[in-house]
Amino acid sequence: MSDFVSNGWSLFVALATVLGLALCLALLIIASRRKVMAADNSTGHVWDEDIRELNNPLPRWWMVLFVLTVVFSALYLALYPGLGGYAGRLGWSSTGQFDAEQAKARETMRAIYARFDGLPVETVARDPQAMGIGERLFANNCATCHGSDAKGSKGFPNLTDNDWLYGGSGETLVETITRGREGTMPPMAAAVGNGEDVRNLAHYVLSLSGSPHNSVAAALGKSRFTACAACHGMDGRGNQALGAPNLTDKVWLHGWGETAIVAMINNGKHSHMPEHGSRLSPEQIRVLAAYVWGLSHERP
Repeated sequence: MSDFVSNGWSLFVALATVLGLALCLALLIIASRRKVMAADNSTGHVWDEDIRELNNPLPRWWMVLFVLTVVFSALYLALYPGLGGYAGRLGWSSTGQFDAEQAKARETMRAIYARFDGLPVETVARDPQAMGIGERLFANNCATCHGSDAKGSKGFPNLTDNDWLYGGSGETLVETITRGREGTMPPMAAAVGNGEDVRNLAHYVLSLSGSPHNSVAAALGKSRFTACAACHGMDGRGNQALGAPNLTDKVWLHGWGETAIVAMINNGKHSHMPEHGSRLSPEQIRVLAAYVWGLSHERP
């Protein structure tokens, strides 16, 4: 793979481009100087006995346009990238232009977001204009995973139920959107015991939320819950500092029931929410956080 990113390929592309332009000019010059000796100004090619191919000169306007095209190509390659790794005299790049356009857009929008600067997220959530902006930000950046209605799906949290793994305050939402989240539950089967112990523990976890379960198995699995208490707490109510779910409610992010819980204990789980601090400005994140906060709180 390193062969395709070495300087040799850059030189090859540059040389092929320059030679291509030179050959175009050479072809034009050779064709313009070529003389046909036939007295009737033909090339000697005849079809259907009387159709002859004539050697008429190219129109001057066509010649001028051809030469101008080659000259324009040479100037373009001198000013802009096109000759392998050569960046061009102007130093232009698509990345640089994109960054400049983004900076200009942020500067244009700064005046709109200025009125929300410094306000608590909960206060911004009560501003209709902010919520209109937040709705569009959500559709463009969050709806792919959480759904257009923000109700999520298996593995993607429902943002409308006010049930938060890491806390649902305005500033916590700002931190979550800015930095993203990495949630990891390690495989716990080795710490729990054999397969029957894992099954009993699964029924005890189901009993914490009053879900249908085998009460005998749950009683046997209670002592095995100590392996889980470090994160979920002895009462199973979770730990927002760690993002450990509350096991006493009936909201199951990665699936519900004995089979799903046994798989979780045996295999563990890793969840990833990407950071948006590099995509959105701090002002946009604050408005977006206000919109998300308002999804699970009553607004005027």
